[in-house]
Amino acid sequence: MPPQHARTAVVTGSNCGIGFHAAAHLARSGAHVILACRNEAKAHAARDRIRGECPTASVAVSLLDLTDLSSIRAFAHRTRTDHPTIELLINNAGVMIPPYSTTADGFELQFGTNHLGHFALTGLLLPTLMKAKDGRVVTVASNAHRFGRINFSDPNHRRRYIRWEAYGQSKLANLLFAFELNRRLGSRGTSLTSTAAHPGFASTNIVRESIWMPAVSPLFGQSSDAGSWPTLRAATDPHAEGGSYWGPKWFFQLWGPPVRVHSTRAANDEAAARRLWTLSEDLTGVAYLSEPDGKSFAPDHP
Repeated sequence: MPPQHARTAVVTGSNCGIGFHAAAHLARSGAHVILACRNEAKAHAARDRIRGECPTASVAVSLLDLTDLSSIRAFAHRTRTDHPTIELLINNAGVMIPPYSTTADGFELQFGTNHLGHFALTGLLLPTLMKAKDGRVVTVASNAHRFGRINFSDPNHRRRYIRWEAYGQSKLANLLFAFELNRRLGSRGTSLTSTAAHPGFASTNIVRESIWMPAVSPLFGQSSDAGSWPTLRAATDPHAEGGSYWGPKWFFQLWGPPVRVHSTRAANDEAAARRLWTLSEDLTGVAYLSEPDGKSFAPDHP
């Protein structure tokens, strides 16, 4: 990984698992890392662990609850105030196959956290991200996007909730968003790019929420540290193009070194991406607006 000195990175869900290891590697490489987490006690413990392993690490903790738009707005306001320029945003936090529940704003928990929360966060941080030279937004998806579909008539699954179906929708939404964001950035000639990554089958807390996945993890899985490598490559490889997607190399992208991988046709459906973008703006109230010069765009609710 190239040196990350003089770069500021925001990593959501970085108190444990893939997010923690991504944040730790970035800090050891010289970046100033903001651990954006909803559990401040766990985030402070993660910060202390990183500093214990690397005393020169520059790490800060900031409260962010992606299930609450008011928390997202407060976090974005603090971060923009303290850091006029942000070079890297890693949209990593997520929930997986919980019983049906909703966010503070009434969204189905997986769709609301995994996609809508990060959509709003990215939009609200966009002005600072666009000031950076060669800034990057990385959205962490999953192989589960392969069975996902966007239920535009009932995106919050109020009529019928199937855990895996809702999870697949949220992960497909991650990729549709990441690729559409890059297209919109590219049309405006900015140096900010959007990439995506997935960890393969990594042993993390989110995997242990499943009944059967912990049993097969020793056979097909890899460590959460290794699971962070695709994210780190998508975030820091100078040759990682905007719109690229990164994941493990071997055994159906379950484990191995990080390489550029393919996504499904559904993830590259530009019409669906535009439709999801409009829906996401309507639901979150965060609209990415064109400026008069047509060269940049920023949210209308800072």
